[in-house]
Amino acid sequence: MTPELKGYPGRLIAVEGIDGSGKTTQTHLLKRWLELQNLKVYHADWSTFQLVKKTTTRAEGRQLITPTTHTLLHATDFGDIYDLKLLPLLKAGYLVVCDRYVFAAFAASIVRGCPQDWVTGVYGFACFPDITLFLNARLETAVHRILRSRPELNYFDSGMDLRLSPDTYDAFRIYQERLQEQYLAMGTRFDFHMIDGDQPIEAQQQTIRQLIAGKLSLDDFTHDE
Repeated sequence: MTPELKGYPGRLIAVEGIDGSGKTTQTHLLKRWLELQNLKVYHADWSTFQLVKKTTTRAEGRQLITPTTHTLLHATDFGDIYDLKLLPLLKAGYLVVCDRYVFAAFAASIVRGCPQDWVTGVYGFACFPDITLFLNARLETAVHRILRSRPELNYFDSGMDLRLSPDTYDAFRIYQERLQEQYLAMGTRFDFHMIDGDQPIEAQQQTIRQLIAGKLSLDDFTHDE
């Protein structure tokens, strides 16, 4: 990845974690807190990237997509959003808060057997975040949250293409465990700020706000009057 934002006035905050870690809740709370300070902020959700969704949906259960193809499809999808939405906002001086960033793709591709250096090279067009928060929740906590709130599990998000188990729920747990391992391995390399995902929501958010306020000059992102 590109090591810096090339002098753009905006700042990029990535919030990462396995499914059920609480990243979406914390991302929304962070966005709202920044908005209430009259700051220029944009929220990007990885799950809304739709360019290749029809392709991956048609391939579910049919073993039509190899790990390499899976990586390239998602990189294409992300690249479209990055060039058309995220980069212009960073150039315009926005705080861009991402509910998952390229690290989610790194973990998913590496678990599927793709070489780490190749995967990071595929996403070489993307800049490093200024701050990356990792919601480090215990696996059992995260899985319990998802199984309680989601009646149907996504085929690829459950790792069913990896044939980890004939049972979707067992496969989901195994897959999320492997993703967690990859995230933890990336933590030092990509300077993740670890947030205890088992703490109460309010305590997590307080930690995140203090970290953001300590690392960024938030007054620089105030909306012009």
